[in-house]
Amino acid sequence: MAQRDPLENPEPLIRRVYSYVAYRIGDGADAEDVTSATLERALRYRNSYDEKRGDPARWLIGIAARCVSEFYAQRGSLASEGSEEVAPGELAAEAPERIDLQRAVATLSERERELVALRFGADLTAGQIGEVLGMRTNAVEVALHRLLRTLRETLGQETPETLGAQSDRSLEAAE
Repeated sequence: MAQRDPLENPEPLIRRVYSYVAYRIGDGADAEDVTSATLERALRYRNSYDEKRGDPARWLIGIAARCVSEFYAQRGSLASEGSEEVAPGELAAEAPERIDLQRAVATLSERERELVALRFGADLTAGQIGEVLGMRTNAVEVALHRLLRTLRETLGQETPETLGAQSDRSLEAAE
């Protein structure tokens, strides 16, 4: 049986990888560069993809995580610093929420920021996150629940709306 090409439907994968990377390093040119590096590496190693070990999205997120680590190693900067690139969207209306959220996320540990990026950036389920990080699904769900509670308290609101389009459903699923 022939191996399935993990990049046969690249557009949703590219969006997912970019979202994950943007959660880790901020929107803008740096996120685009890291996303490109991820896809370049995926193209180079696409023959090593093993569908028995997970779907293409998880495979790409694993590559992206290594690219993000390399990005910070090259820059010598912290993940909490974020990017100073201009993000697309309604900046004036979203700016206060984005600033508050960035500050709140910066208070999280590196592991917690990775969980946020995998859940809301890459839109992975708790089970998929567990596979990526080598954790049990229940441990991921508990960690997500705790860190979301911490973010709620830090932000002083019931739900961190600005985490992503899926935040409300994700919060319900995580609890």
